[in-house]
This record gives sequence, structure tokens and C-alpha cells, in this order.
Amino acid sequence: MELTLISTMQEPLLQIKNLSVDFVTDNAVTSALQDINITVNRGEMVAVVGESGSGKSVTSLSILQLLPSPPAVYKQGEILLNTDNKVVDILQLPKEQLPSIRGNKIAMIFQEPMTSLNPVLTCGTQVIEAIVLHKKLGYAAAKKQALALFEKVQLPSPITMLSRYPHQLSGGQKQRVMIAMAMSCEPSLLICDEPTTALDVTVQKNILHLIKELQVQNNMGVIFITHDLSVVAEIADKVVVMYKGKIVEEGIAAQIFNSPKHPYTKALLSCRPLLHNKGERLPVVSDFMEVDNEGTIKEKEHKLPVASHQLPVSEDVFNHQQPVTSSQQRLLSVQNLKVYYPSKKTFLGKVISYTKAVDDVSFDIYEGETLGLVGESGCGKTTLGRTLLRLIDATSGNIFLKDEDLLKAGPQRLKALRKEMQIIFQDPYSSLNPRITIGDAIAEPLMVHKMTNSQKERKDKVIELLEKVSLKAEHYNRYPHEFSGGQRQRIVIARALALQPSFIVCDESVSALDVSVQAQVLNLLNDLKKEFGFTAIFISHDLSVVRYISDRIMVMQKGKIEEIGIAEQVYNHPQSPYTRSLIESIPKGIA
Repeated sequence: MELTLISTMQEPLLQIKNLSVDFVTDNAVTSALQDINITVNRGEMVAVVGESGSGKSVTSLSILQLLPSPPAVYKQGEILLNTDNKVVDILQLPKEQLPSIRGNKIAMIFQEPMTSLNPVLTCGTQVIEAIVLHKKLGYAAAKKQALALFEKVQLPSPITMLSRYPHQLSGGQKQRVMIAMAMSCEPSLLICDEPTTALDVTVQKNILHLIKELQVQNNMGVIFITHDLSVVAEIADKVVVMYKGKIVEEGIAAQIFNSPKHPYTKALLSCRPLLHNKGERLPVVSDFMEVDNEGTIKEKEHKLPVASHQLPVSEDVFNHQQPVTSSQQRLLSVQNLKVYYPSKKTFLGKVISYTKAVDDVSFDIYEGETLGLVGESGCGKTTLGRTLLRLIDATSGNIFLKDEDLLKAGPQRLKALRKEMQIIFQDPYSSLNPRITIGDAIAEPLMVHKMTNSQKERKDKVIELLEKVSLKAEHYNRYPHEFSGGQRQRIVIARALALQPSFIVCDESVSALDVSVQAQVLNLLNDLKKEFGFTAIFISHDLSVVRYISDRIMVMQKGKIEEIGIAEQVYNHPQSPYTRSLIESIPKGIA
């Protein structure tokens, strides 16, 4: 099939016209996209935003024809790409011609680089392979170009990185390798599918700057897919807002941020914790709109919060957050805690150097407070949280829970103490057994600790917990894969609360959620804390979320405590240069 349809230099780089996609199975037909129209010009960055299920990723995968068909069925529409002064309809291309488009004319950076990179090939080999395939270069020339790309994306020690495997790199470094691979053939169009969702704010800032820089240098069109409008404000020229497979609003970025028209856009902008004081209930999508049985959206009256780079903090907030004093009851006391891992050994096995994951850390947590724990990946946050629960062995130090040293507790005593300590993991799906129903998963700790006398009593207690986290009794017999990400997070919260613990570690428990679902979970945690009165450590790399949920904030860097203090004071008046750099990296949107 000839690639030529129209010969013109005035055409947009990409035009999606009236695209509709259904997923057809034996049981049902699901409409994924309905009459989508998007235009991308050369040198333009178009952000596509919306929650999970809005159709963002289906749109991007349709452009590269990566959706399996069946079940995907293209009901109507065109995807027109202007390449080599010729306009082709990608939907009409034979399969054998698609490889000449993928990676060459259109490149894609996927959300999770670890699942996109081959774990058994070095990073250099994977980038070199793409260059050899599309640019027809020899191995030596391709290797030289791969090295230049690694330097361009600012990977540390580029020569070393060529021989490293994906598991040997941090999340930000893996994402840079993916960007280098995507840029290796100098594509006309780059699709970025949630490339910064799970990254630290400082790494995220660097990645966003890098993508924008490469776009300008190569006069490249970019489609940037995300659920976070704050990120979009940093880099986008134009914004497309999607909801349930439809485009509900589009326009220039500044216009969308300063004068949003659709209630769904207003909801996405409003529910960011950055705009709200501690304890203030976060608005959610249902506060701005309701959808009737026919799918018609009706707007509700709701005041949109004003964006600000520094929140005006009321006196009530500071009164609510007085420094803890010796008169308050100490729940947990950590003294000189160290967690060291051997990093280098001699030929005979003698350890000669260590990685200091937690390095001589001391602090106290008081009853009823939430202590926010922040820092970049690798700073020791998760290691510290898991060591407090004895899920990781400490090298030395003391951890006192109500004056009892957890590090000296034997197996039987530790089992009894586990009733008092629970954890909400970052990824709820991997922390739930896919083979047992969520009812049985929540009931299991009740059975182990003999908290109920009969199976019926256990089931009644589980249903009560499900209802407390806004799920239903009929969910009891469903399996984890039958729930959304936000619902699974509610399930693991219910499981953590089943034993009515006095202390809970929340480990990045909202980092991968849509902003609106994140708002629901944060509201839920605040409500449950008032009801159950538990004490918590809230671990996150996002200081704006930690500021909203926490009484005090503790900042970690390279295994040590960098700064600790009242949340609003640390956020608005940081003392440490490292804390200031974290806060300055937070995408704040258009003020």
C-alpha cells in the first residue's frame, strides 16, 4: 500500500477525527471512545487528562495500533499522520507497514518503565537494537549514538549505564532510558503515557524539563497523558479533558486553568490537596456534577478554590497543630535506629562496606498524631516504616512501643504485638491474594488473632468494615481483580483496621491514584482516624499530600533525618535546603 494520500506541508502533524472504539466480548459491548477529535501540530505539546477509565490510554494505543483486535473494534474515524510530506491514515495501513511507523515516526514512553524494558538485556543493548532496526546503522555506530543519547538524557556515568540491567537502575533512571530509546530515531510524534506518575517530585521535575527540552530541540509534537492537571500546567500548550470516553473540554492550557468551563475539569482542578488546609474536606467529582441514568451530566454549584504557590494559613490551623510536648502520651520512641545492608564483600565473604538505608535515626510519635515521612526514592522511608513493624530486621538501636522494646520481643510476644501495628502498602493489588475473596482477606487477621467467636461474627465484622470504607456487603465474595485501584486501596485500609490497631504505617498509599480518587481516600483516612483514634506514619514522596494529612513532617535524605517540625511550618518555611528543593519541585499549576 502506498503511503501517499495528500502532499502538503500545511497539514497538522496528527489528526484524530471522529474516532470511536468499542470492546466487544461474548457478554457485552463496551464503548471505550466516542467521537474523539484531537489535533497535534509540530512543536506543540497536547496534554490529555482524565481519570482512569476516561479513555486516555486507549486513545494513545489506538494511534500506534497496539490494541488487540478483537476485542477492540474501530467503529469509525481516522488517525491521520503527516509523515515525509505525505498524510497516511494509520487505521488503514496494512500490518506489515506498521513497524515503519512505530518507534520510527511515532515513539511512546510507557507509564511503568520496568515492565517496558526487557529484564534480561542491558539498557544499552535495548537502545542499540532500536537504532540498528530503524536507522540501519552498524553496531559500533549505533552504540556511539546510544551513548550520546544517554548523555543527552543526563544519565549518570553513561558508559556504565550501557552495561547495566533495568533492575540495577532507579525509577527515574529507567524512565530516562525509555526516553533515550523513544528519541533514538528522532520521531515526529512522542506519546508520553503517565511517564511521571510514580516518580519523586524532584525526578518528575527533571523528566518534565527533559521532555520539554527535547520537544523544542526536535520541533516534535508531543501527546502527554496524565491524570494530574498540576503537571500539565508546567509543560502543556493545549489541554484535552476526557471523561468516560468523551472529550468534555479542550483549549489553551492557561484558559483551562484560569477559566474551566466543564464541571469535571473544575473537579480535577479543585481536589488537589495543594489547595486545601489540613483538616479541610477535599472536594470530589460528585461535589461538582452528577450523571443521570441516560448519561447526561448536570453541574452542581460548588466554589472553585483559588490556586496559590503558598497557602494562606489560618490561625485555626496553627492552633490545631501545636508542637507535641512531654505532657502528651508517647506511643512510639525510636532511638539510634540503624539498618545497614552489605554492599561489598571480600573473596572470603567478609563485608567491607555497607549501604546505610537507615542511619542512626531517633524520633518520637505521640498518641493520635499523624507523622508525615517524606523524601526521594532511596532515602530510607519504606525501610524505616517496615523496620518499625519488624518486617525488616534492624542492625542496631531501639524501638519502644508503649515502653516495650520491639527489637527484644520474641516470636510469640511479637505475634501478640502485631495486633497493635498494621501497614497499608503502596500497591494494594500485590498485597492482596488474587485467589481469595476480599471478605476472606479481611477476615483472616480476625481469625489468626481470635478476635471473633464464630464465622458468622467474623463475616458481620468484615461487612461492617467494608461499609465503613464505602464498599458494600455484596463485595464480600468478589476477588481483587474485580475492583478498581481506589476500591482495592479501600479494601487494604479495611484489612488494616480489622484488628483496631493503635499504630498504622501508610506506605505511599495514595501515590498511584487518580487525583479525585486520592481525594476520596484522604477524606476516608481522616474520617477513620477520628473514629478509631489510631496513630499513623504517612510515607510519601509528595509533600503537598503529606502537608494536608499530617500534624508533623519528618524529611529524610540518605538514611538520615534532614528536618522535622509542624507540617505547615515545614511546608511554608523549610529550614533545610533539601526540603526547600522538594517543595520547589511540586507542580503548583497556574496561580
